[in-house]
Amino acid sequence: MIFSTFFGVQPAPGAARASALLGIFVLSAAFAQDYPVRPLRMLAPEPGGGNEVAGRIIAQALVDGLGQQVVIENRGGAAGAIAGEIVAKAQPDGYTVLYYGSSIWLLPLLRRGVPFDPVRDFAPVSLATRAPFFLFVHPSLPAKNVRELVALAKAQPGKLNYGSAGSGSATHLSAELFKLVAGVNIERVPYKGSGLAATALAAGEIQMLFGSASLGLANAKSGRVRVLGVGAAQPSPLAPDVPTMAAAGLPGYEAASLSGMFAPAKTPAHLIRRLNQEIVRAMARPDVKERFLNAAIEAIGSTPEEFGAVVKADMAKWGRVIQAAGIHD
Repeated sequence: MIFSTFFGVQPAPGAARASALLGIFVLSAAFAQDYPVRPLRMLAPEPGGGNEVAGRIIAQALVDGLGQQVVIENRGGAAGAIAGEIVAKAQPDGYTVLYYGSSIWLLPLLRRGVPFDPVRDFAPVSLATRAPFFLFVHPSLPAKNVRELVALAKAQPGKLNYGSAGSGSATHLSAELFKLVAGVNIERVPYKGSGLAATALAAGEIQMLFGSASLGLANAKSGRVRVLGVGAAQPSPLAPDVPTMAAAGLPGYEAASLSGMFAPAKTPAHLIRRLNQEIVRAMARPDVKERFLNAAIEAIGSTPEEFGAVVKADMAKWGRVIQAAGIHD
């Protein structure tokens, strides 16, 4: 009717429907062009971690694409519960977004009373980064590859150990997935942080560690640890010579730290598309990819629908691991 009123002509029924659709398209495009008109607020993890570094790279890319400042608000308290609650309750106007790792959507599986539902309360914008987990072992361990390690663990149940950060951390869950997929029993040695676990592995205090490239590849190059495989479907550009866990003898094992951007639920689709467009465009830039690789992270991008599917599949997968390992708060 907007189209017909403008021209002062009453269209035929079929033309009226086409005109209405055209009018909706024109209005949506106009609204998209008006966004954003003020700075965006981006909730992100506390300073110092890999996701916080990645968040700053993405924020700058959004500034370049949107032409507005992105104010980063670091809220890492309660394992992301605070940041998640803020975004879940924010106005769905495209001006408040959440950039976080997979801990944000796994948190309700690990803790009671989490004040948000990652599927119900968030609108996926785009998957942004992936940091595949590598299997590192101390050189004193006689196993030279994954097959030998599994055989050794089966021959000596409960004798081998691995280090990890806190209960439910990525280093913990990835090791429990290994136990589940390989059908082995290895003991956990907890540390206050993944960096301390990596130091302990290099010193020979523990035998195994599942962690990101930043935790062990430098020590692997110096010979202080040995890397046996990477938990990814394809070899990682971070270490292209390291075989995947499947190729090394353990099909079905994949573990990675993922991160992405969300908006509050009910954020209009055209705003989600605009944010997604800028993130995907940024992730494809060679300079951005290089900055991420220098931080031991892979830059990727996705549609909102793909990201939503990843979140649901990730929750189902790690939910089984959490249940099997009896991890709870």
